[in-house]
Amino acid sequence: MSAVEPVRTIVVLAKAPEPGRVKTRLHGEFTPEQAADLARAALEDTLDAVAAVPDVARVLVLDGEAGPWVPEGFHVIPQVEGGLDRRLAGAFAETAYEFEGPILLVGMDTPQLAPYLDVDMARHDAALGLAEDGGFWAIVLPKGLKDFYTSLFHGVPMSEPTTGAAQLERMREFGLRVQILPTLRDVDDPDDASSVARSAPGSLFAAAWAEASGADSPSGLRERALTTPPGEMLP
Repeated sequence: MSAVEPVRTIVVLAKAPEPGRVKTRLHGEFTPEQAADLARAALEDTLDAVAAVPDVARVLVLDGEAGPWVPEGFHVIPQVEGGLDRRLAGAFAETAYEFEGPILLVGMDTPQLAPYLDVDMARHDAALGLAEDGGFWAIVLPKGLKDFYTSLFHGVPMSEPTTGAAQLERMREFGLRVQILPTLRDVDDPDDASSVARSAPGSLFAAAWAEASGADSPSGLRERALTTPPGEMLP
């Protein structure tokens, strides 16, 4: 592959935050409504972070109906049906049809991602951000045709401890020079939610987690965030 340009388009792959449809692994500790509130906060933090990136097109590839939580400036595209491997391939293919590449795709489960969206693609064709659970939270690919994305994703085992490694191997099989981005923690279960909230104390997600868990009031968490030195987590 030849040297690539900076990221031109950022895609958020997400599900509408409706009770009973999102964050079901949180239901053991939170109600479906609280889990949906956490999902919405994570999604809003993600969309706000993408909205703050200059000089890129912004796309939301959505399962469900768009709500008032979608900021201005986002193009909303429906997700294709099927497993996550097919939804990823479809998201890239639909985006590449209308927008410029390279394309950075992220999910809605890492509301702490804002500092990591400035991806330097010098000397790389692609990038992959691994998640602590073995998956991945971000992937950058060059603009291509539908068959290119189909071959890159279809058949990669998703939602497994080996997903990130398998996706990286598939990318390298295509001869892509892959930059490895910082590893982040996805919000899947209550422990993840607590850890991510405390690592991003000024976020909407942290406030939603505080309200749902009763660990602190949202306003109190935000006030403490303002006085917490950078780099430190709330106790």
